[in-house]
Amino acid sequence: MSNMGFSFSDSIAGYVTEVDLSRNTFNLKTSDGRNFEIALTSTTYAEMVRNLGEPYYDCTSQMQSMLVPDRYLFAYGIFYPEADRNKIEAKHIVFLGRTENEYLFERPDWWVKQISNLANFYLKAQFEDGEIDYRKYRTGIGLVGSKEDSNRQETDTISRLVYGFATAYMMTGDDRYIEAAEKGTEYLREHMRFLDEGEEICYWYHGVDVKPDGSEQKIFASEFGDDYDALPAYEQIYALAGPTQTYRVTGDPRIMKDIELTVNLFNRYLLDKTDKGGFFSHIDPITLSPYAESLGRNRAKKNWNSVGDHAPAYLINLWLATGEDKYADFLEYTFDTIEKRFPDFDNSPFVQERFYEDWSYDTTWGWQQNRAVVGHNLKIAWNLMRMNHLKPKERYTTLAEEIAEIMPDVGSDRQRGGWYDVVERSLEPGQEVHRFVWHDRKAWWQQEQAILAYLILAGSLGNTEYRRLARESAAFYNAWFLDNQSGGVYFNVLANGIPYLMGTERGKGSHSMSGYHSFELAYLAAVYTNLLITKQPMNLYFKPRPGAFKDNLLRVTPDILPPGSVRIGEVWIDDRPYTDFDADKLTVKLPDTRDSVRVRVRILPIQVFFDAALLEVADGTAKISLTGLLDVNAIPILEAELEKVQTQPLKRLVFLLQDLKCISSAGLRFLIFTKQKLGSDVQIHIVGAQENVQNYLKMSSFCQGITVSDRYDVTETANVYLVP
Repeated sequence: MSNMGFSFSDSIAGYVTEVDLSRNTFNLKTSDGRNFEIALTSTTYAEMVRNLGEPYYDCTSQMQSMLVPDRYLFAYGIFYPEADRNKIEAKHIVFLGRTENEYLFERPDWWVKQISNLANFYLKAQFEDGEIDYRKYRTGIGLVGSKEDSNRQETDTISRLVYGFATAYMMTGDDRYIEAAEKGTEYLREHMRFLDEGEEICYWYHGVDVKPDGSEQKIFASEFGDDYDALPAYEQIYALAGPTQTYRVTGDPRIMKDIELTVNLFNRYLLDKTDKGGFFSHIDPITLSPYAESLGRNRAKKNWNSVGDHAPAYLINLWLATGEDKYADFLEYTFDTIEKRFPDFDNSPFVQERFYEDWSYDTTWGWQQNRAVVGHNLKIAWNLMRMNHLKPKERYTTLAEEIAEIMPDVGSDRQRGGWYDVVERSLEPGQEVHRFVWHDRKAWWQQEQAILAYLILAGSLGNTEYRRLARESAAFYNAWFLDNQSGGVYFNVLANGIPYLMGTERGKGSHSMSGYHSFELAYLAAVYTNLLITKQPMNLYFKPRPGAFKDNLLRVTPDILPPGSVRIGEVWIDDRPYTDFDADKLTVKLPDTRDSVRVRVRILPIQVFFDAALLEVADGTAKISLTGLLDVNAIPILEAELEKVQTQPLKRLVFLLQDLKCISSAGLRFLIFTKQKLGSDVQIHIVGAQENVQNYLKMSSFCQGITVSDRYDVTETANVYLVP
C-alpha cells in the first residue's frame, strides 16, 4: 500500500495494547493479530454501545482514561499516507462496556430489552399503534417503519413476524405480543392455507394481493425469479416458523394439526424416498412432483434450504414443544444428511449448498454458481451443536468445530469486525483471498448465525477462543446494526459499519427481511449467554390454552441445551407461586382450568451462583427472594428485579433470604445504596436470613431501622425486632 497516495476513511476493531497519552496515541491489535497505531485528535469523540430504546451515552470526556490494555473497541477514522505508511487519526470510538472486561450485551436483560423494542417497532409499523388487524399488514416496510406502496402480503414474511411476536412474549410476558402472534397465526390459517383433507396434507400460498375493495387475489405458486411457478420447499418450511412458535406458547391444537399436515407434505412429496435421501428443493404446483419439466433448472434438485432449514425454522421448536420421538428422528435424519453430503473441504473451505438428485454438486445454478453463503456455513455449525445435545454424535461436533475453525479466516472481517455475505468458493490462480461476489457489505442475518454459532460452541465446550469470537461478533452487531433513531435493525451495513440505505436494502420489511432473524437472535443470544456462559437465570412466559398440551404437560426447555445444564427454579401461574413442576425434566403440570393461564418460569443454570426473583407486588409490598452468593457479579440480577418493583408506589420491600448462602462487601454496599435510593418512607424487611448472613448484616449501619424476622407477616410482631 506504499503507492496509495490518497487519504480514505475506515474502521478498525481490536484490543488496546499500549497507550501513550503524551503523544495522544494508542495501539490496537486486530482479531488476527495485526497492530495499528491510532492517534487521537481534538475532534475525536467517543460513545458507549447502546441498546435499542436507550439514549446516546457520550464518553468523550472519559475517553483517555478508558483507553486501557485489553479493552476491545471500534475506532473509525482517517488513514493518511505519510512516510511510506498509513497514519490513522481516530474520529469516532465506540466502547463496549464501562471497563475492559465488561461487554454490555452480556447483561442478563440486554436482549430482553432489545426484543421488546423490536416488537414495538413492528407493532407500530404494521398496525399504527391501533387494533392488531392483519388486513393492514404489508410486506414492504420502509426505513422509519412506513408501509411501502404495495398490496402484497407474503405468507413467509407474516409467519416470520409472527415468530418474532411469539418469541417476544416468551421473553417478556407482554400480552400485546401474544395477541399479535395468535392473530397472525389465525390470519395465516384463514387466508394463506391450502388444506387438502383428501390427501391429508396442508400447503401454503406464496401470498395474497389485497385489492382496494378488500377482496383478495391468491398467489399460489411462487412469483420470485429463482422459484417462479413452483412450490419451493423453503417457502413451505418458513410458513411454519410463526405458527410453531405460537404453538409452543399456547398449545393451540388447531395449529398442531396444520403442522402435522404440512410435515405430511414434506414426507410425501418433497422427501427423496430412494436410497439417495434428502429433500427436493421444488415441486410442481399442480402435480406436486419434483420431476416435472415445468420446474426447469429446479427439476430434481436439492439444496441447503430444503434439507437444513427445517431445523431452525420450525422443527427444533416443534420438538421442544412436544418432546415427541418422531420429531427427534426427523432432526437426526436432517443432520445426518448434512454431515454426510455438505462438506467439501478437499476442494474449498466452504460447504456445498446445491445438489443434483444424486448429490453431485450443482455449481451452475442461477445466482449461486460455485459460490458460498458465509452464513449458511455458520448456521450448520450452530445447529449441529443443538442436535448434538439431543442425540450426541462425535461427527456432529467434529464438523461444527471444523467449520468454526475455518470460517474466521475466510468469512469474517478481521480488521473491522463482522461477517461477509456471498463469496466465491474457490480461489483463482494467484489469488489469496476469496473474492466477494457482489460487494463487501454485511447482512444482519449473517451476523446472527455467527453470534449464535460461537455462543453455543463456547457455552457447550468451554472454549475461550469461541467466546472471544462470539463477543466480537455480538459487538459488531450491537454497535452498527441497531437503528437507534427509527427503531429496528438495518438490513445491511458497509464493511466499516456505516448503514447501507439504498434500494431494497433500505427498508425494515421486504421479502428477505421480516421479524425472524433479529428476534431469534435476541432470544437465543439471551439463552446461550445467560444459561451457558455467564450462568445467570432467566424468565420464560407461556399462555397455554385449557387442555391444550398432551397430558396437560407444558414443556419449558429454552432450547436444545447440554443435558443437565439447566433446571426450573420457580413457577408462577397467573402471578401466584405454583409448585407442580419437575425441575430437572423442565416440565410444568398445568392445572385443570377453563381459561388460558399465564405461566412464568424461572430457568436456572445448574451452576448458578446467584438468583433474585420478584415473587409478588401487592398493596405496596414487594417480595424478592435471594439465592446463592450476593456479590458484585450478582448485582445486575438483583438490580433488574428492583427495577420492576419501582414502577409503582412502594411501602415495603421484603427480602426473603432463606436460600442466600453468603453476601460480599460489594453486595452489602449495593443494599446500602438501594436503601438510600428508596428513601426513608419505604420499610425494608429481612426475612429468614441464615446466621452468617444475619451477623454480617448486623455489622453494618445498613441495618439501622431494618426489620429482621424469621418469617414475614405484616399483621404479626412475634419474632420481629429492629436491629440496633
